[in-house]
Amino acid sequence: MELRQLEYFVAVAEEQNFTRAAERVHISQSGVSAQIRQLERELGAELFDRSGRTATLTVAGRAALEHARAALAAAGAVSEAVGEVTDLIRGRLTVGMVIGCTVTPLFDALAAFHRAHPGVELSLLEDNSDRLIDGVRAGTIDLALVGTATEALDGLEAFTIVSERLVVTVPPGHPLAELPEVGLRDLEAYPIVCMPPGTGLRAVFERACAAQGRRPVIALQASAADAIADLAARGVAVGVLSDSMAARHRDRLVARTIADVTAPALLALVWRTGHGPAVRELLARGRQAFAVSR
Repeated sequence: MELRQLEYFVAVAEEQNFTRAAERVHISQSGVSAQIRQLERELGAELFDRSGRTATLTVAGRAALEHARAALAAAGAVSEAVGEVTDLIRGRLTVGMVIGCTVTPLFDALAAFHRAHPGVELSLLEDNSDRLIDGVRAGTIDLALVGTATEALDGLEAFTIVSERLVVTVPPGHPLAELPEVGLRDLEAYPIVCMPPGTGLRAVFERACAAQGRRPVIALQASAADAIADLAARGVAVGVLSDSMAARHRDRLVARTIADVTAPALLALVWRTGHGPAVRELLARGRQAFAVSR
């Protein structure tokens, strides 16, 4: 009995079709059929009922399926453990990054990881923070850089990179620029340009408004901080950004901390508990890269 036979058996059981199973394991249908027949001879029982249009498990097949899955999982764990010890991390790693947030230390971490572990296939995708967090929870994303309103995310671990207050941004001469401090009440007189729902900054802003019963009008939305700053600089709307986002536009915008929004907007790396060695290694590279950038 060979592991590949168990792999083919599980594939046919899950696909209920020899052709689809062959496509899944990347060999010919005749090859899958021959290996399954050999496995059946070794076990002394037929594993599939082939009389219908689909390949259905026999009683013996159903009894064998979970054991076959367990054997494949155990073999994978052995490979992973040896790889971790010998520093031969392999496989695929999917990393998420919030839209509009170009963070150089993350790229530094990915580059350092790739140099150290060229056997790992890296995949990088952008989305809003809510969908990235859902992807990490579902296991489709291994690690994500997200904006969030809280460090406590159910089922996930987090490493906070940035924690900042929200500010309003307006051009010089705007009435809000003349105030010593700005509150949510002041913002109700002006249209707002802010990041879209699903982002950490927007969540912090909306929670603060709801807590105080304030209803400022969010007239415009943009995923990129530069776009919000451009619109604010042109007087189209009052921009809402984090402190460091606004700091890049001091030459053309006045920033005022929103006095009654005390909860910070966070930028954090998030991942699932019980991650593998590849995620652990990338996290170490990320912590180092962000520590150097501070």
